[in-house]
Amino acid sequence: MTNASLSGRTIAVPETRALDLFAAMLERRGAKVLRCPLVAIRDAADPAPVLTFLRQFAADGCDDLVLLTGEGLYRLLSCIERHEPALRAPFLAALGRVRKVTRGPKPARALRELGFASDLAAAVPTTAGVIAALDPLALAGRSVGVQLYGTDPNRPLTDFLAARGARVLAVAPYEYASGTDDEAVRTLIARMLRDEVDAIAFTSSPQVERLFAVGGAQARAALEHTHVAAVGPVVAGSLTRHGVQPRSMPADSFFLKPLTSALEAALDTPAS
Repeated sequence: MTNASLSGRTIAVPETRALDLFAAMLERRGAKVLRCPLVAIRDAADPAPVLTFLRQFAADGCDDLVLLTGEGLYRLLSCIERHEPALRAPFLAALGRVRKVTRGPKPARALRELGFASDLAAAVPTTAGVIAALDPLALAGRSVGVQLYGTDPNRPLTDFLAARGARVLAVAPYEYASGTDDEAVRTLIARMLRDEVDAIAFTSSPQVERLFAVGGAQARAALEHTHVAAVGPVVAGSLTRHGVQPRSMPADSFFLKPLTSALEAALDTPAS
């Protein structure tokens, strides 16, 4: 599809993994895209703890597996492929046996790509949503694997599970790092302050945290000059914690295409 719904609009894209895909969606609609990947996603610096988890999981060490991100499942599989390929078959066999709990559509999609389905999906794709989904279940005595979001230990979730008598086995298969130098981030902030950017579209919480880590109060002021879009409620929550209310967000499908549509709906008027 090609249209001019975003013609004349300048949109900053801090996405990393799907940067070109997202940029192309916006450019096909006439937008000028500022590529500024704020974070990079990298494999865990030390694969040993990830492999320890994978071996235990493959040996039926878990009753349940909580997948907080699709990226996490992909990274677990890539860790196996790089370091211990023989683990793939027993890992997938165990994945088929455990109760699979997903935080949102991306881990559910990653499971489908492997031929599996989510057994329990959070109604709201947040940590609180996962806890609400788990709350009615009998968890005492169960071993629950938790694939973390980056290296965040997610104490609300792991403390909840422990308080309910579950044994928690957490794994962090990837981490976030700076995706571009601080000067580039400051340049982006300066352009927003000069009203040269119509919108910025955040697709992960670490992007928000990096912007504020570099820009501080100036980052907040810059976002007040800019239409702020969030891919979903987790990212929106990060913005809100910094005093920024996102103005666009998909209603119920938290992917790049619905985010593009949300931006279209908000900005499909002549740029001033």
